[in-house]
Amino acid sequence: MSRPRLDASTVVEHLDRGPLDRVELARLVARDIPDGAYVNLGIGQPTLVADHLRPGSGVTLHTENGMLGMGPEARGDEVDPDLVNAGKIPVTEVPGAAYFHHADSFAMMRGGHLDVCVLGAYQVSYAGDLANWHTGRPGAIPAVGGAMDLAIGAKDVVVMMTLFGKDGAPKLVPACTYPLTGVQCVSRVHTDVATFHVTPAGVAVVETFGMTAAEILSRLTPGD
Repeated sequence: MSRPRLDASTVVEHLDRGPLDRVELARLVARDIPDGAYVNLGIGQPTLVADHLRPGSGVTLHTENGMLGMGPEARGDEVDPDLVNAGKIPVTEVPGAAYFHHADSFAMMRGGHLDVCVLGAYQVSYAGDLANWHTGRPGAIPAVGGAMDLAIGAKDVVVMMTLFGKDGAPKLVPACTYPLTGVQCVSRVHTDVATFHVTPAGVAVVETFGMTAAEILSRLTPGD
């Protein structure tokens, strides 16, 4: 893939708002999860999505430490120290919630039983490759967790991240320079300034927030 492509017929530019904050981004991701889906939310920003699922959507949340039917984050008197998600954040449960062995949880992930997983990322390539477990930096502690299992086992892999790092470098790149988590596995990328769909033809910008599509592409492909 040589560069992200811009399909003018599908791009919607929201220049009156953006970049999105973490809560706004979580709402956006939650909006895109199909009703009735079985979903795993990765550690970090993706856990916020649980708080913004539409009531009555029928979405069932799975957590890799052994729970099906996770609810939103627990607060105040709701907190039970024995009821946490994979990121050790206290959570609630919904009626019908089930608990099971860690191995059974991973079997669900690896067996293709999850419709969607939402993951954070260090980098996503134009081909949909995912790098989210290690920067390769000397001394950095790798933390793959269940990311590799989710990346290859979920039917739809959605990434939630900022588009640019603290140094201004793009995280959506022609080819990942960090160790890969999965190859050609990402279907959608939700960021603070744009939403992208990964297609066989490349990456399509479908929605922007606070920046024009032209501005975003100029930063993703400088000098082209």
